[in-house]
This record gives sequence, structure tokens and C-alpha cells, in this order.
Amino acid sequence: MAPKYVVTGGAGFIGSTIVRALLREGASRVTVIDNFSTGSEENLTQVRAGIELHRIDIRETKEVEAIPRGAKAVFHQAAIPSVPRSVSEPELCHGSNIDGTFSVFTAAQRAGVGRVVYAASSAAYGNNPELPKRETMLPEPMSPYAVQKLVGEYYASAFAACYGLETVCIRYFNVFGPRQDPKSPYSDVLSLFLDAALAGRAPMIFGDGEQSRDFIFVEDVARLNLLAAKAEGVSGRVFNGGTGGRITVNEAWRTIARQLGVHLDPTYAPPRTGDVLHSQADISQTRRALGFEPQYDFADGIAQTIQWIKTYERAAA
Repeated sequence: MAPKYVVTGGAGFIGSTIVRALLREGASRVTVIDNFSTGSEENLTQVRAGIELHRIDIRETKEVEAIPRGAKAVFHQAAIPSVPRSVSEPELCHGSNIDGTFSVFTAAQRAGVGRVVYAASSAAYGNNPELPKRETMLPEPMSPYAVQKLVGEYYASAFAACYGLETVCIRYFNVFGPRQDPKSPYSDVLSLFLDAALAGRAPMIFGDGEQSRDFIFVEDVARLNLLAAKAEGVSGRVFNGGTGGRITVNEAWRTIARQLGVHLDPTYAPPRTGDVLHSQADISQTRRALGFEPQYDFADGIAQTIQWIKTYERAAA
């Protein structure tokens, strides 16, 4: 029987991309767990025939427990992935990001899962000015979201040490690409930029726009997850999920505007609470241990995202 894979949050932006990557690699059994609080069933429409879908809240351990039995790997993507929302609704986000993660690890351990790949966050580094960010740096979380994702890392380490559950954590930097929802008030800056540019509106930038980010295309992130699921000798470890480069938010807007042929100056607003100034991943350990090399540069990823948006809009019309 073909190996089984489980993706929590599999109807989300990153989760649905991982589902597609698994199916492309020949997985015949992919199970998705999602409560659709942030994900969308539309993200799975094209692959619906190849998945088994469970509408479940990950905090319900007993409901989750039976699903991963026999799974080779669980990709734990389910979360409320928002710094601003964690500040405005910390209790809700704590329940999803900490209680839900504990539930997934518990269910995976009891079900005898081969490995859990956990979606961690570069927000753990906080505003430490040292660049690039190395996995060995002392965490300095500045928001409830950063704390919540860091607690998930600690649980991953503890489950590996105490129960023998194989775990790998990937600290995502700024992920972008198709299926990122620009309509969400907590959406990533690039999806908001793309939405504004396509509508002929000037974008809003929080801060002066000189804050920099390590933007990584979602297809690279999906491939990194699959590498983390099968690499040997990496259980209990944390790896950076970035490109190793960085560009400013202003540069990102200029790239999008240039590709879409728009000429609009951004408007600026005060910085948001909990946002970090600069992020850049040191991916030397990710390269060495997981065999990962980014395949998309920023401009390529933006071009593919624009193409997807235009294709999607034509199909929806």
C-alpha cells in the first residue's frame, strides 16, 4: 500500500501547495485536516479527487487521533498565521497555535506516525539586529504569534526526546505565491500589493518601507517540506525556510509595479505592533542537512503569482 501523508491546514495557502507537491511526486493517499477558519475549499478544487478531506478542528485530539494512523509523515500547517491577529485576539490564536499543535503531536505519537514536519516561524528571532538569522541564535519573540510558534518548536523537541516521535521544524520566512488571500485583513504584504496593483490602487505600507524581508516562493517551501519529511538524521532539529537573501518592502512594491506596468506611489502608515524590521535566513544548515536549494528568485515568483491570479480571475469570470 502506498505511503499515507496527512496535511493539517491543507486547505490553506501553504498547505494546499504541499498537497499538490505530494500528489505530483506520486503520493496516492493524501489526507487533509482543516476547519476552514482561514483555509478555503476552493484551494483544493483541482485536486479534490486525489485527497481525503476531514473538516476537523485540530484542538479536538480524539477526532484527530484516528486520522494519521499509518501515516509516513504529517505536515502540520494548521494555524492562525498572523502577528496582528495574535495581538488583537491572543486567546483565540493561543488555542489554535499552541493547544492545536499539542493535539497534533499527541495524535501523531499515539498513531505511530513516521515524522511530523512542523511549520514554525522566523518571527522567533524578533528584532535581533544580527543578520542573517541562524538557528542557533537565542529566540527573542516580540508578539504572541511568535511565542506560540516557538512553543510548537519546543513541543516538537520534547516529543522527539521523550516519545521517539520524529519531528522537523521549518522556520518560515516570508512566503508568497498563488492562493494567498489578499482579501484577508491579515494577509501578507505581497498579496496586498498585488491586489492593489491589479485594481489600480496605491498600496499601504506600514513603516517607511525600508524594512527588509527574505521572501520565499511557496513552491520552494512545499519542496522544502517534502525534503524535511525524508531526510535522515534530522529528527528534533530546527531549520530556516528562506532563500538567504532579502529585499526591502519598497523594492518589493517596485518589482510588482514594474511587472504590471503601474505607476503609483505607496501611502505610508505607522509601523504595526509586533512587526520585525529585518529578516534574512542563513540557510547553510538547510542546504547541508536537507539538500535544499531555492529554485525561484523574487521576480520569477511574482511573475508566476501574477499569471496565476490572471488565470484564476478568467476562470472565475
